[in-house]
Amino acid sequence: MMSLFPIPEPFVHYLAQYHGTRDYFECHEIMEEYWKEKKEAAYEGSWLVLIRIAVMQYHARRGNGSGAIKLLAKAESEIEPDRMDELGLDGRRLKQMLARRRERWMDGHNVVYDDFNLPIADRELLEAAVSRAEALGAAWLSPGQLADESVVHRHLARDRTEVVEAREASIRSRQKDRKQGGAD
Repeated sequence: MMSLFPIPEPFVHYLAQYHGTRDYFECHEIMEEYWKEKKEAAYEGSWLVLIRIAVMQYHARRGNGSGAIKLLAKAESEIEPDRMDELGLDGRRLKQMLARRRERWMDGHNVVYDDFNLPIADRELLEAAVSRAEALGAAWLSPGQLADESVVHRHLARDRTEVVEAREASIRSRQKDRKQGGAD
């Protein structure tokens, strides 16, 4: 079924974390790094949908219903089932799953975390992801409700130094540009 060969290692790692450790923040990090490297790839939108699904799960488990709904809506509107099929997922089923979840959640007050298992259709991809999860010491399809607090609140441990420094440099650059523009 899968036409994307070889299977990208970050995708396998994403699936292993997603269905094994249930570390959705790590899933986001893995796929975001890969997406940034492959900006012009035909699957750019698919990688973004997978990022959004992981972040949706992260927000839902932490009780951020409005954040989860926003990511769900974006993933549902952006998913291309045929592209997901090419990645080894069942794209139509995934689109239906997203729609059912949106209907169930409706607004941020109805958001309840549960494991949202991605429908992997390709046997080779499934075997690779299961094997990778085992290598991580995680059981495949482990219940996300049992994740420890360090996984549930992973963003709190993130080193944001580079992000803060980049933001401050950008502000300084804009201020410098404004000063130079006003000096003419």
